Amino acid sequence: MPNIKSAIKRVRTNETKNAQNSHVRSTMRSAVKKADTALLNKDENAGDSVKAAIKQVEKAASKGLIHKNTAARRKSRLMKKQA
Repeated sequence: MPNIKSAIKRVRTNETKNAQNSHVRSTMRSAVKKADTALLNKDENAGDSVKAAIKQVEKAASKGLIHKNTAARRKSRLMKKQA
């Protein structure tokens, strides 16, 4: 545990940001997996799950959790599977 006041605050803010980033990243991964399984099983609501997954991928990219090219690649792969 740090002794300096600013370092103590930095530890607190890092924990908060880490929790927020983990939540967004986990939600994105879950949405992508759900879309993949929906497309694999040819579900009737696969289009909606793909839309939700793309939204989560774009959200993660806008927050800087994943690179914008990584987001584009993931969205492209989802759309390719959908077609």
